[in-house]
Parts: sequence; C-alpha cells; structure tokens
Amino acid sequence: MTILDFDGIAFDPVGAVDARTGQAELSTTFITQAPEPAPTSAVSLYSDAAVIDSVPSPIAELRTGVVTAHRAALAAQVAMQRALWVRATGSATSGDEAVATADTGRTNGQRGHRGTREAGRVTGIAAREGAFKPLARTGRTHLDRAALALLAEGAVTEVFGPAYQRDGVEVAVRLAAGEPLVLREIELIELYGGSGDGRVVARYEGAPGAAGRQAAEVFALFTGMHLCLSRSTLTGATRVVPELTAAGTETTSVVTGSTAAGTGATQGTLELVVTGLDLVPRPHVTGTVSFSGGAPSVAVEVAVTEPAGSGVGPGKAVPSLLLNEFHMTHLARGDQAIAMGPEFAEYTGVRATRLPTGGLLLVDRVRDFDGARGTLDHASYTTEYDSPADSWYYADTANDSMPHFVYMETSLQAALLMGYYAGPTLTQPGTTLSLRNLGGTATVLRQVDLRDRTIEQSSRMLSTTILPGSSLQTFDYTLSVDGEPFYTGETMFGYFSDEALANQTGLDAGRPAPSWLAENPQAPVRTIDVAARRADLAAPLCSRRTLTLIDRVEVVDGGGKHGAGYLHSLRAIDPGDWFFTRHFHLDPVIPGSLGVESVIHAVQEWLVDAGHSEGMADPVFRIPAGIPFSWRYRGQFLPTDGTVELEAHIKALHRGPHGVTAVVDGSLWKPGLRIYEVTDLAVELVDRAAR
Repeated sequence: MTILDFDGIAFDPVGAVDARTGQAELSTTFITQAPEPAPTSAVSLYSDAAVIDSVPSPIAELRTGVVTAHRAALAAQVAMQRALWVRATGSATSGDEAVATADTGRTNGQRGHRGTREAGRVTGIAAREGAFKPLARTGRTHLDRAALALLAEGAVTEVFGPAYQRDGVEVAVRLAAGEPLVLREIELIELYGGSGDGRVVARYEGAPGAAGRQAAEVFALFTGMHLCLSRSTLTGATRVVPELTAAGTETTSVVTGSTAAGTGATQGTLELVVTGLDLVPRPHVTGTVSFSGGAPSVAVEVAVTEPAGSGVGPGKAVPSLLLNEFHMTHLARGDQAIAMGPEFAEYTGVRATRLPTGGLLLVDRVRDFDGARGTLDHASYTTEYDSPADSWYYADTANDSMPHFVYMETSLQAALLMGYYAGPTLTQPGTTLSLRNLGGTATVLRQVDLRDRTIEQSSRMLSTTILPGSSLQTFDYTLSVDGEPFYTGETMFGYFSDEALANQTGLDAGRPAPSWLAENPQAPVRTIDVAARRADLAAPLCSRRTLTLIDRVEVVDGGGKHGAGYLHSLRAIDPGDWFFTRHFHLDPVIPGSLGVESVIHAVQEWLVDAGHSEGMADPVFRIPAGIPFSWRYRGQFLPTDGTVELEAHIKALHRGPHGVTAVVDGSLWKPGLRIYEVTDLAVELVDRAAR
C-alpha cells in the first residue's frame, strides 16, 4: 500500500473517495499517527484543508474567523496579480490574444540564441523560451516547383517526410486551394529566422498578395499545424501595409480568398517575416511580406480550420487522440471547453486550474485513457512529450542533458492532466480552485540523452479526496523512451480555494524557522560570485539566460546540520520574471520545480568552486541514477513576495573513479516563511571523457 505523508498525517491514496457519492471516506483516507497538534494561533495553507471536524469545535470556529479575516487580503492580492499581468503584457486583455503576444521573458524577443549543447559544446540555434514548438520537423528548407505542386495536391508527407503523418489525421489541406499556384520556388525556410518566429524567401510569378499568402501557407505546413485538426483546410487574408498618402493619411486595403493584394500580376522575389504563430483560437500564422520590384508590402494571416460543423473538443479534433497540442494550448491559456469539454466552459477567461504555457508547457498528447468523467478514484493513461534538441532548456542549463526541473515538470503535468479531466473541480461549481503541487518522491532510473526523443509518460490517478473548498489527488508515474523506463515517482496535488491559498503558514505551522546561517551568525562565510562567473561567456558548467536563478552563494565550509558544508543564497523576485506569465495564466506563481532547480544550481556552483572539476578533460553535470529524492511544498512564491531565500546542507559527497556526487537537504523561504523542503537531492559531476 502506498502511503504519502501529508503534514504529519500518513495519507493512504487507495480508497480515498466513495465512488458513488464522490465524497471522502475519512476513515480510510487518513491513517492517524499521533500528529503534533497545530498551534491554535495559525491555520495552515494546505493542511487546514486536509482535516474536517465532524462536530463544532474551537479549532473550527477559529478557522472560520481566520478565513473571514483573510477574504479582503485575498481580494487585494488577486487585484495585485492582475495588475502585474497588465503591466507585464502592456494590455488589459485577459483573453488568448493578450497572452499569445506577451513577450515578458528576459530572453524573449531574441531570434533564438546560439547554444544547443551537444557533447559539452555549443552548437546550432536554440529556440528562445516561448518560441512556437512545431508539431513536426523536417530538414528540408528548399522547395522547387515540383515540391510546391505536390503540396498543392495535399502530398505533405511526400514533401516534408513521415513526421508529417499521424494516425487518425486525414490530410485534406492543400497549398493554394482554389487559386493558381503563383509560387515558383521556396529558396529558404528558416524556423527561427526573421524576428525569431520564422522566415521564408520565395520566387513567384503572379499576384503579389496571393504569393505572400501562399508563402504563409507553406510555413504553416512546414510547422505541422494541420496535424492538430483532421480534415482541416487553410484560409487566409492579406492586407496592404498602411502607407502615408500625400495628404498625410493612412490608406489600407484588405483582400481575402484568391483576390490578390496590390496591382496586377508580376514576378519577383518575396520575403515573409513571420510575426506570430499560435494554436489559439485556431492554429495560425501571421507575418509581413515584402516584395522586390516595388509592390506594396502586405500583412498576411493564414489559419488552419476544421470542416464546417465538425467538433474540435476532446476526441473530436483527431479521432485517434483524446487530446493533442491544440487542446494543451487551450488548457494553458485558451478555451477550457475546447480543451476539456463543455463542462469546463465556466473556467475560460478566469483564474482556474491550467497547465503552464510557453516554454513551460511540457506535455503534448494523450494517447490513451481508461477513466471517465466523474470517476475520481482511479484511472490509467499514457501521454507523450516531444523534446526537440533545440529546446531552450538544453541551451540554458549547465547539465549535460535535460535539466532536473524539466524531469519534474513534464512528469507532474502529465500525471495531473487527466486527474483534472476526470472532474474534481466540477464537484464544487462556482468555487475558484487553484492548482498547487504538494510534494512527492522521484528517482532517475538510468541516464539517457533526451534530445529529439519522444518521452512516454505512463501515469495513474490513485485517489481523489473531495473536501469543502478544496480537493486532493494522488498519482504515480513512469517516464520511458523507446519502451525503457528512465524516471519514476509519485506525487500529490491539491485544488485550493481562495481562502486556503490566503492562509499560508508554511512547513512549520506558522512557527519561526530561521535558516541555519541565521542561527549561526558567527559562522565563517565565503562567497561565490555566480553572476560574475556567468558574465564570462567562456566559463564552463554555468546555467545562463532563462535559467539564471541565483546570483551568489554563501558557503560555510564544514557547516550545516550534517557538518559537511552549508550553502545559502538570497535573490530578489522581479515581478517581470518570465515564469510568472507562464505559470500560470491569470495565476502567477514561481514553479516549485524552479525552486528545486535553484538549489541544484547552488550545489553545482559549489562543486566547481571547490575544484572538483579540475583535472577533468570534459566535465559535465548529470542527475545521478538510483538516488530517490523527495520534496514538500506548503506555500507559493508570488510576484510581490520580494525575495527567495534558499539553503542546502551537504549530507554526503561520494567520490568515484570518474567524478563526485553530492547529496543535500534543502529549504526555501519567502520572507518569514519556510515553504519548500527537499531531501536527498543529488548532483553528479563527472568526466565524460573518462567513460
């Protein structure tokens, strides 16, 4: 029997819900083991939701009073979060368009940075965080007239390769459908060209507007957008870019279908600079097209649309898949009725449970699901995530391969996804419930390079416990590549009401829990200047750009609770940090996995500073196999929280023939409150050349 600890109470995830009523069976859900009583002066953020008083009690009355007192503070907090959203995006729009165009990350706006890591070196062009992730990829960047003619016949796979064919997707899309094919040749397609979203250079003979629109259609097919919707077609429009007339006023014209923008038929060269790619509300490409020979530039938009009258919800967009990339994007920041079904319509455009968005959306498809809406006590399902080699996190990490936080995020998102689909929040209509991870355990089973691999995520929902104003769900999961497992774990999530989120008492029930350094102010401290090392572009083994999570590390050699070394770091929270718009839409908090990652970075910097990489021909950081680690979260970092403080206690340093492995325990604080805890977190530094 699996037992998960929940704030001092052993939680049995099996049989936690009465399947007939959907209500918790408390006698089987919680196995009491004389937990330490909580102080009557505080109500825990999460553990408050885990205990129900069957009869009135002083504690219940106190809880009611505290909840009432916190309502006004919560309303102000939500207003502040929304104000930060408006400031970050420059728009008061709360819908999909505002999110889709927001460039709030510190690296956003780049054309992509040079820096995919391969064999310890920097190669190629890496996608910037938040860049559109194609549904299929090809090495083909030049198309002659014969290839264009094949696209006009719908032979996408013959042109771009087998990745552009999926089970259940009937390809009805055609290039230049219903009009003459005026493109003569695609000289170049660049996925991250132009301003960073893509670029096409083509020769044409015919109407310039039609040529520009067809170039955008080629780019839509190149990115595999049609794979979202079976039997889909392309629709487009062009608009002449406004120019000033002699009278000083702007003139524009809009043309659609097969009508060409501009004057008559011409021939020449065009350049399409893609300005936007998105799957919400329907897959589409926008861009600006300029022409040689003096034809006016045009703005172009091409959308992938389903057949008239066809559904696009779960199991309808592509018959063989319950959910695909289209639904994931809608769940992250679009129409929840499209993503999850009409029962979820009330969650669209408001703060609700969502997947992360942008570069933190790390699950792509649901391949199978044996559960059902309303069945909350069990389900098994298989999901997939494609991890392209040019992903931003490979370029920005100090790790040899995928950083640890991506292991956590992709597995937790996959596990939680279908638990939410089953409908625990639907049992409490009209209640705003926000999703938070509470903790878990995980183990790397074997080390594997995950670049350009499809990760299969096998997950099980073990239980759901419905409580007033909140719910708890437990899961286990295994990640595999080519049928071979490489990562496994179990976790607990909670859906919490505004009142529960407002009452944060952290891991220590509101009691003071200072860091070890605060309790030992006389300890001799030396400082690692991480920011200075990062400023040296030649410095090895250093996380950069988006994964700039710490700036300095204070070290007490021989310190800490294990006497083997102690690390401490404090960093200011910038409300404009990129991850707030990614995690989550309308509900910005720092991902817990990035809190864990920041502890890892502190340990990595300590290992380098301590000289453990010296003498290695090709030093690399890896996640060691076979060392289970666990985490607990009892709070959240908001954009307004000011600082993130962390500490790590070195508990073991294992030396092997090719390197060292450090194992640490750690904690993270928001001001005055310890809210994250990690145990047995391990970092490996090895010489790849010696293996």
